[in-house]
Amino acid sequence: MAIERRREAGGGGRPLPEENGSVPGAAAPPPGPPPAGAAEIQAVPPPAAACSPLLLDYDGSVLPFLGGLGGGYQRTLVLLTWVPALFIGFSKFSDSFLLDQPDFWCRQADGQGNWSVAPGHGNRSGNGSIFPPAALPTPVAGNASECDCHEWHYRIRAGLVQNVVSKWDLVCDSAWKVHIAKFSLLVGLIFGHLITGCIADWVGRRPILLFSVIFILIFGLTVALSVNVTMFSTLRFFEGFCLAGIVLSLYALRIELCPPAHRFMITMVASFIEMAGQFLMPGLAALCRDWQVLQAVIICPFLLMLLYWVIFPESLRWLMATQQFEASKELILQLTRKNRMNAESDIKGVVPELEKEITRRSKKVCIIKVVGTRNLWKNIVVLCVNSLTGYGIHHCFAKSMMGHEAKMTITQNFYADYYTMAGIALASCLAMCPVVGFLGRRGGLLLFMILTALASLLQLGLLNLIGKYSQLPDSGMSDSVKDKFSTAFSIVGMFSSHAVGSLSVFFCAEITPTVIRGGGLGLVLASAGFGRLTAPIMELHNQKGYFLHHVIFACCTLICIICILLLPESKNQNLPENIPDGEHYTRQPLLPHKKGEQPLLLTNSELKDYSGLHDSATVSDGISENTTANGMKSM
Repeated sequence: MAIERRREAGGGGRPLPEENGSVPGAAAPPPGPPPAGAAEIQAVPPPAAACSPLLLDYDGSVLPFLGGLGGGYQRTLVLLTWVPALFIGFSKFSDSFLLDQPDFWCRQADGQGNWSVAPGHGNRSGNGSIFPPAALPTPVAGNASECDCHEWHYRIRAGLVQNVVSKWDLVCDSAWKVHIAKFSLLVGLIFGHLITGCIADWVGRRPILLFSVIFILIFGLTVALSVNVTMFSTLRFFEGFCLAGIVLSLYALRIELCPPAHRFMITMVASFIEMAGQFLMPGLAALCRDWQVLQAVIICPFLLMLLYWVIFPESLRWLMATQQFEASKELILQLTRKNRMNAESDIKGVVPELEKEITRRSKKVCIIKVVGTRNLWKNIVVLCVNSLTGYGIHHCFAKSMMGHEAKMTITQNFYADYYTMAGIALASCLAMCPVVGFLGRRGGLLLFMILTALASLLQLGLLNLIGKYSQLPDSGMSDSVKDKFSTAFSIVGMFSSHAVGSLSVFFCAEITPTVIRGGGLGLVLASAGFGRLTAPIMELHNQKGYFLHHVIFACCTLICIICILLLPESKNQNLPENIPDGEHYTRQPLLPHKKGEQPLLLTNSELKDYSGLHDSATVSDGISENTTANGMKSM
């Protein structure tokens, strides 16, 4: 404002430079020889011209040219990303069977060679449940000498005759090795997501998928040949590492194949197929009977994925975003040939524009570049915290189903507990479909997080209040009332927290640009792994600090509710292809503007000037007039 007044008044302020950098009214330099060093300055080559906006607009130009999901080959590729979800479901839930803690007794022989239960040795664990146990198995009489036994008798409730615990007698003083074995798969998944995600942004999704399949076959089948629990745990770490590469690459490929209107439902179909593996796992274990056979049966179906080397191409979206235009042209011609399309359907001229840019060098980006952005890194961090909170607090609700403090248990039947957990997860995914379709990604995530926070706070506060009043003689309340409330809040909390974790991963995959989508997915999936890791950690520490653990995650839900309001809405929006596109995903009001109401948010041009991202100018100039409030084109 002061500069404008000085200009109007003709003040003595220093004149501002024009767009070309010259000062108006300034005298031209006198003719003569150029100053020293001018030759070196003139010898610097001009910056490379910006890439064609048509090629960067994948959802608006390239995907419609290929027919979207209307092309038969694209539908085949989507189907190929669904099939392995069944095998992934088997692998993810195998710990519930391989490492289930059975009931056990010490067996001793009498004088006639008959075996009987030794005096003072009863059911040690009393836990045939997948829910977190109230404590690690301890001697019944409190005497460590009662663990001195030459042979144990086991009763495994998970459908197997023998599992890892009964194979190497992981009871009493060796019970902690069971939790280390559970750590190994989860820690492998965490490291696998972080490392394979970064590599997928450099070498592509297809090499990560194929190499992960090869190595999971090697490590997974070797797990079945383990000679001790140390070898088992080590190989399970590498199995989890390779499984993470398969999960991440398939998730990214599935997202990048779909047009905006179909991304969520196609992702949810994959989730349902994975849950089908969870539901079928008990039957598979009952058929195999032995843990080594079960492990081999779980891994062998991945042999079919070796054919993906021939039938599954690299992600065209990733090739275009990283400016690998020569490979992109070959893949586009392959897709048009398989879909039996002619060149006349290229109305926008994608192929001719591609031939002009074919000599351009590829431009790959690492996830570390997110640190220099204004909005993108905040969005990713918020979703990582949401994922961590959702999966972490899920264990708190699962444990309260056991009623560690209320001493209430749903059932001691393994299959009832297992299918209760699976049924709640299935109901959560079914509810996500209409909720996200109506409220959008941000609105759905906010609703489920509010439900999680309410269930958690009511369970921590209201149940303690009910417990105090139930101790009064004239209160008319019994412990059964508290148990019923605890069950109800636990079911609601598990239902909503599962939706929070799943939706956070999908949301992050949508708002992360294609050039770093692997790294962004790796971060949010690793955060989910850290949340799941809290379950074996609490079991290893005999559930010490459980209440504080629940309080911390309850506080995190309140923080997440506030942070979710800062996220953009990605429903029906084009996927961002590069980092400037990701920066254009800015926060909008949760409710739409009324007609004639002036929006208070920055426009695209104002956002570009304010953010100071000079390299986004060329991208923003190519954005058409029908851009949304996100700065991304809508279909």
